[in-house]
Amino acid sequence: MLLLDNYIVEVLLRDLVGHDRRPVCFLVYLWLAAEQQARKGKVEISYREIAESIGVSKSSAQAAVRWLVRRKLLETRKEKATSTPHYTVLMPWRESERRTRGR
Repeated sequence: MLLLDNYIVEVLLRDLVGHDRRPVCFLVYLWLAAEQQARKGKVEISYREIAESIGVSKSSAQAAVRWLVRRKLLETRKEKATSTPHYTVLMPWRESERRTRGR
């Protein structure tokens, strides 16, 4: 069962879909978060596989990944330039909450 942070539905959904007007970004983020949870770690997957998994074009998946990296919601790593990327879903609001509680 997928466990979602309330922030994802209450804030991030409106931010990515409404404010940024990038609904595919939300789908990619949500799907990668679910995969990361299921795999208990980084997700190694191609743009084509992401696109097929959520039902969008490969170029839409690529653009979404770029936007999520820019927004610091996703981190990507490659062993080599031609390697399949490893994705780590980031949740920066959790760090903000920890700092707030620590004060």
